[in-house]
Amino acid sequence: QVQLRESGGGLVQAGGSLRLDCAASGFIFSAYDMAWFRQAPGKERDFVGYISRSGGSTTYADSVKGRFTISRVNAKNTVYLQMGSLKPEDTAVYLCAARLAGRMEYKYWGQGTQVTVSS
Repeated sequence: QVQLRESGGGLVQAGGSLRLDCAASGFIFSAYDMAWFRQAPGKERDFVGYISRSGGSTTYADSVKGRFTISRVNAKNTVYLQMGSLKPEDTAVYLCAARLAGRMEYKYWGQGTQVTVSS
């Protein structure tokens, strides 16, 4: 059974930091590119960042570039999102997703974890 389980969300003050974890199971993690998305209430789901299956390549949305870092440990089947210099506009449900390397569509999705940044 495929599972992506996010954790680490919570309430943080503006300027603070938070690390999100996404633990994967039920598929060959090292064969999949991983990404983080976020969705704020009443808004579309937005891309946050991506990491290749080897971890050698990352891409970020302009809105988080320089503040967020994605990493992964394939031996632990886990991808991380380190968030710093948080702003109230970062408030959203954060979801991780997996796609087989070379494919366009993200096949597996987690349920998400809430991040709330207070001003």
